[in-house]
Amino acid sequence: MCRAEWEGFMGLKKWESKVPKVGMGMGVLGSGSGSGSSRSRMKMWMIRATTSVLLWTCIVQLTALGDMWGPRVLKGWPSCFTHESAVRAMDVELPSPRPPLLPPKRVYKNNGYLMVSCNGGLNQMRAAICDMVAIARYLNVTLIVPELDKTSFWADPSDFQDIFDVDHFITSLRDEVRILKELPPRLKLKVERGFLYTMPPISWSDISYYKDQILPLIQKYKVVHLNRTDARLANNGQPLEIQKLRCRVNFSGLRFTSQIEELGRKVIRLLRQKGPFLVLHLRYEMDMLAFSGCTQGCNSDEVDELTRMRYAYPWWKEKIINSDLKRKDGLCPLTPEETALTLKALDIDQNIQIYIAAGEIYGGERRMASLAKEYPKLVRKETLLEPSDLQFFQNHSSQMAALDYLVSLESDIFVPTYDGNMAKVVEGHRRYLGFKKTILLNRKLLVELIDQYNNGVLNWDEFSSAVKEAHANRMGSQTKRFVIPDKPKEEDYFYANPQECLEPSAYELLALSST
Repeated sequence: MCRAEWEGFMGLKKWESKVPKVGMGMGVLGSGSGSGSSRSRMKMWMIRATTSVLLWTCIVQLTALGDMWGPRVLKGWPSCFTHESAVRAMDVELPSPRPPLLPPKRVYKNNGYLMVSCNGGLNQMRAAICDMVAIARYLNVTLIVPELDKTSFWADPSDFQDIFDVDHFITSLRDEVRILKELPPRLKLKVERGFLYTMPPISWSDISYYKDQILPLIQKYKVVHLNRTDARLANNGQPLEIQKLRCRVNFSGLRFTSQIEELGRKVIRLLRQKGPFLVLHLRYEMDMLAFSGCTQGCNSDEVDELTRMRYAYPWWKEKIINSDLKRKDGLCPLTPEETALTLKALDIDQNIQIYIAAGEIYGGERRMASLAKEYPKLVRKETLLEPSDLQFFQNHSSQMAALDYLVSLESDIFVPTYDGNMAKVVEGHRRYLGFKKTILLNRKLLVELIDQYNNGVLNWDEFSSAVKEAHANRMGSQTKRFVIPDKPKEEDYFYANPQECLEPSAYELLALSST
């Protein structure tokens, strides 16, 4: 019995002790001192009986109406049992929580089914998924949940539902396009028997290409499989509704699984407890260096190892690479040593936490020494979390990358040392979140300034001043996408600056109001 009930019970006992004992039988009533005394005892007995009935009636009514009153009244009362335990005791199931409100399904004549196999790393696949949803919507076809790449360098066995919340993906977009987890049984059986039209779409195509070339194939074969999805939709010149749908999928439809989201929040919380933090996307892993042919600072054994790796992957088409020339053209990721000089020149606080969003850095501690000396508060997810937190993520590079993605979005400053897919997609997402500070490094100019500083041509103050001046307008603020007709690889990437989906800045609003 809890304290509140015990005190109530004892109060009732004390009250009873002050009330004269009343006999229950008529013989006892009749043997009293007179009719007045008998009537008085009878009245007291009736009061006690009525009070008991009313008390138990109130308890029963409150229990029955617990769903209505419990959250507002009973929740704060001291009690030995909760409303839930009382209901369980009566073998009554609690009502399930209300499902989230879903957009109404879009009703349209289905022209067929589109299957897609994404290729590349997490963020390359993320952008491709957004493109494929927009294409499926425009063609009025049903999209099958995309298949993720399991054969790339990273060999991540994760399926779509291991990284993204597949049910949210399907339901949150159902007012635009019908998405299924698999083909209907009859068509699935046909595909399993080998009857499937497969093709790679042309890179950087306008949406009209899909309407004129792909839609007739879908209508003919009922199911078409696109086996490559990277950069298959043009950055510019697309209908506004297509551009906005690409954004909606990216910023709303694609949500990571609850396990990844929860662990991401934990990392962010651990970082925030110690103050502001900068995320450094230090793209200096072995695969990046082998692919790019960039060997600045590597010894001869490392250069040989990277070259052998490049030749081992036939889909890496460029084999003979001049590392020095490529670096001077700004096409190499900054080394850890170059990164340390750049951050210091930009006056980044040496006491700030720097979260390394990357895989294993090639060269290990030897290559990280100068960066660690200048910025001792270097952390990684592996140093912040317990091994048990990451045990389910081991050998799943895309799930690890998803954690880095979440932390990158929430950082006070984001600095990528190479403009790969993660750098670009995070840059665009941070613009969407309110133009959060993202330092976009001019690598071509930086390596020239760094070489001049190392060769004694510039002193430190001159070097630092030049670096700051070069990046004054490269902080992720609002700007127009740079368009180069017929050269989509060289122009600004849609997902790095999805300007059609961004709120106009105060400066632009002021300019519009003055015209």
